[in-house]
Amino acid sequence: MVVCVNHSETDTRVQTDSRVQTDSRVQTDSRVQAAAPKAVPDRPLPDTTVLTPLGLLTVLLGAALPMIDFFIVNVALPTIDRDLRAGPAVLEMVVAGYGVAYATLLVLGGRLGDMVGRRRLFLWGLAAFGLTSLACGVAPDAWTLVAARVAQGGASALLLPQVLATIQATTAGKRRAKALSLYGGTAGVSSAVGQVLGGLLVSADLAGSGWRAVFLVNVPIAAAAWLLASRAVPETRSPHPSRVDGPGTALLATALITLLLPLTEGRAAGWPLWSWLLLAVFPFAAGAFVVVERRAERVGRTPLVPPSMLRIRSVQSGLSMIVPFSVGFGGFMFVVAVALQSGLHYGPFAAGLSLAPLCATFFLASLAGPRLVRRFGRRVAIAGSLIQACGLIGLALTVRAGWPDVSVAGLAPSMAVLGIGQGMLLPVLMRIVLSELPVTQAGVGSGAMVTAQQSGVALGAATLGTLFLSLLPSSGARDALVAALLAQLAIVLVTTALAVRLPHTVR
Repeated sequence: MVVCVNHSETDTRVQTDSRVQTDSRVQTDSRVQAAAPKAVPDRPLPDTTVLTPLGLLTVLLGAALPMIDFFIVNVALPTIDRDLRAGPAVLEMVVAGYGVAYATLLVLGGRLGDMVGRRRLFLWGLAAFGLTSLACGVAPDAWTLVAARVAQGGASALLLPQVLATIQATTAGKRRAKALSLYGGTAGVSSAVGQVLGGLLVSADLAGSGWRAVFLVNVPIAAAAWLLASRAVPETRSPHPSRVDGPGTALLATALITLLLPLTEGRAAGWPLWSWLLLAVFPFAAGAFVVVERRAERVGRTPLVPPSMLRIRSVQSGLSMIVPFSVGFGGFMFVVAVALQSGLHYGPFAAGLSLAPLCATFFLASLAGPRLVRRFGRRVAIAGSLIQACGLIGLALTVRAGWPDVSVAGLAPSMAVLGIGQGMLLPVLMRIVLSELPVTQAGVGSGAMVTAQQSGVALGAATLGTLFLSLLPSSGARDALVAALLAQLAIVLVTTALAVRLPHTVR
């Protein structure tokens, strides 16, 4: 009898101890989970905030407009020069004015969307983009065109960050992966489509509009997108919006302007004193921006670009590849547009058409991205980078051997290979950057990523463009183009090496 009682007491103590240990483990696990970085959960969303297929198509259309317009003027520049007697320095400003305003204001556009509503900013951006496109299309002289292009870049900066932020806030799981891949495909294809469309419109000379059609075509498209967005895109905003970081915004704008403006305008203007003074200011402005942002976060304010966000591994590793990729991509688009027209004497339409194989394969590769990523993880990005390198080598060999009789068909195989590599790489990188961001940082994260991307594109057009144009008088178009392609190949090899820092699996 005593033995039975002792066993019962022992069992009771064992059960009690096990419950205590279990509770302790649960509490410990919960503390560990709470301390771990929180990824964006793949949970069902309320019906009112789910992005429908029509809504996704609408925001992607809105995203395509600024990207197309970044490149659409490349093949129209010779015609603009003849019509407005602009000269090289002003032509550079037509390109640089848009790019610098665009890159400078992107993060601010993302923050404003978090505060006042992303659909609202998307609609405002579409309206402003349509109006500024109209101003570009009717510009009576070159400097009016430059001013309208700067305003158009600002409108684009309001519009574009809302696209990724809306996708991030209104999709989950496989739907988000597919939407991000489609966005990445849109980003790449739009860049090439811009030059194809620009060449077609300039060649068609609709109603005698010439180069003006490349801007006027935006007006009805922006109006249609506005009507669709007002009905099909759900409104989202950050649940805890913060004030605009005035000092951070001013310092980021100063840093980007002092870097991008002299690099894009300096060569055409003959490298005047102001270009060197701006470049000298850049490291101080960039350093001050870092110090101010760290201090703001340390004292509990919300900085324009939170340093803690940049310490997230997926953000850090993804951005470290997006920047060099964008430098190479932007330089390639600019150099090819100029080289084919000035060296091979292609017309605007033929120069644009040469990029059609790249458009097609880029889009197809981006569609295959989600399935490939689920199976192979980060190896998709590594493979894409290596395939891009093969495309550049093939293009350089084609140009070197076939000049000056290189046809559009002769360029097609290497262009197609390039498109496959880039289409496998860019959407995956964008997906990685956004994969661990909380929904509350969707706007600022999207703005920071697109700022890095567009700054890289502008920097690539400036640096590789300067290399090509500097070699052109002494070496000729063929050797200058080959040198620019080899410089891009070196950038691609650096990008490939950085791919080992990406997460093994991609959410």
